[in-house]
Amino acid sequence: MLDHKKDYKAWLYLAIPLALLSIFTFYPLIKTVLISLFSQYNPLTDNMGRFFDLEAYVVLFRDRFFINALKNTMVLVFVSVPVSTVLALFIAVGLNSIKALQRIFQTIFFLPYVTNTLAIGMVFSVMFSHPLIGGIAPEGLINTLFELSIDWVGITATYEHWMMVVLIYTIWAALPFKILVFIGGLQNISKQYYDAAKVDATPKRRVLTRITVPLLSPIISYVLITSFIGAFKAYESVLAVVGTVGRTLDRNRWTAVAYVYDKIGIAGMDSNYVSYYSRGAAAAVVLFLIILVFTFINLYVSKKRVHY
Repeated sequence: MLDHKKDYKAWLYLAIPLALLSIFTFYPLIKTVLISLFSQYNPLTDNMGRFFDLEAYVVLFRDRFFINALKNTMVLVFVSVPVSTVLALFIAVGLNSIKALQRIFQTIFFLPYVTNTLAIGMVFSVMFSHPLIGGIAPEGLINTLFELSIDWVGITATYEHWMMVVLIYTIWAALPFKILVFIGGLQNISKQYYDAAKVDATPKRRVLTRITVPLLSPIISYVLITSFIGAFKAYESVLAVVGTVGRTLDRNRWTAVAYVYDKIGIAGMDSNYVSYYSRGAAAAVVLFLIILVFTFINLYVSKKRVHY
């Protein structure tokens, strides 16, 4: 009888979160999948249309802007996540080693995390700015310091230039949270392992690779999984750094999320008689599946590599 009472209370506590998840997560997800399968969905009347097909997906993968958006997203994911994770680990180890002013340094490194993304992105945009035709805009800090004359983020910026600026910003913005998580993990590692290493006169590099990283592997796994998911959904950082006047993105600078936002904002159908909204929903489903696949890969690898 006691167990039944506990089960009843547990379900009662879970009722509100489950209801909220059903309304704001499960229902939108199911509706998005359905919209992507009805190629003539009308967002104004919420009419699914007559055709239950995969035409939205066919048109989607023929769209070079979507393929380019996926490529931009993949570059952001597979460069920013590993680099920011390794940097955050080294910084966290360094901060954990110094006792004096440790809390002050932690606060300094954490400040970007609590600052508005768009605001910091716009600062980066100004730092890397280049005078427009007629000298309307001032020279950016980077060009001035290094005596360069490069359009890093403007309308004439090359792919390599604007992508490098976005990657620098993304890596820098990702560091605070990761550093904080790693420091928390480092402080929970028993000091007896490090004391034993000191007795054996173990080099610091070996201590890092043989003690710190293995014992921190559950935290590293968590950080990698959440970072991959977050990087696949990148949009605000790109918009803030390389967005044009009025905070809009050039089509060649779209990420997968930017592509979805663009399509769901257009009513009507394209030349293939496929609803733009259906195409946006199809892009959202494809992105969801990609994130799901990489999450499962991360979980599988973590089972083999993570030491609990």
